[in-house]
Amino acid sequence: MGNKIYCHPLTIADSKSRFLFTAKGHYHENLKSAKAEFTKVFRKYGIPKQMHTDNGSPFGSVRAIQRFTQLSYWFIELGVMPVFSDPAHPEQNGRHERMHRDLKAACAKPSAYDMKAQQRRLNAFVKEYNHIRPHESLEMKTPADCHDFSNRPYPEKIPKYDYTSSMKVMKVCQNGSMRWKSYYWVYLTAALKGKYVGAEDQGNGIWRVFYRDVFLGYFNEKNIRDKQVSIRLSQNLV
Repeated sequence: MGNKIYCHPLTIADSKSRFLFTAKGHYHENLKSAKAEFTKVFRKYGIPKQMHTDNGSPFGSVRAIQRFTQLSYWFIELGVMPVFSDPAHPEQNGRHERMHRDLKAACAKPSAYDMKAQQRRLNAFVKEYNHIRPHESLEMKTPADCHDFSNRPYPEKIPKYDYTSSMKVMKVCQNGSMRWKSYYWVYLTAALKGKYVGAEDQGNGIWRVFYRDVFLGYFNEKNIRDKQVSIRLSQNLV
């Protein structure tokens, strides 16, 4: 911006109708600001079944199991499945990237002086993009003309989840690991600390681990006994 401070716009859109729910300027790309804006959008428009994002913080992490972050697990708790583009492949979410080019042209060339003025530009872009500008891919209709709003309301309280009786339920400790048979550890992720996961026996020492109804990975308890050390959850059996 004109005051030499960078503006990080968080944009949330529907990939089918192109409807742009928000373009909110932030000083930092972090969990707190992203979660606050998603909460505001979900309360107003309802929640989707999936959320497609890139792999940047706070949305995804290529080093984490299934690329899930704290924000990802919050989505899962709401019943929203996180979906990621492959690393270094922004074209897999091309509609959103095209919108970003239009937003940058409209709001950043030149940018406003400060965040308050920049947000006014972003708000004006959202209004024009949704209600005034026709899209060729929408048969020259506007996103507002085509968007079907979600009928899934935002739950103000995270719904309780009960694992099946066939699963071994364990709490993820502060170190991001779950204790296995009192002596050993299986590392999952620090993003799950304090939460409960379920392990399902597949036979031959293989266990599948889930957070709620979402599969996270495998571990082999024979490896724990053989190595006498902690192991990491793996997305593959080999």
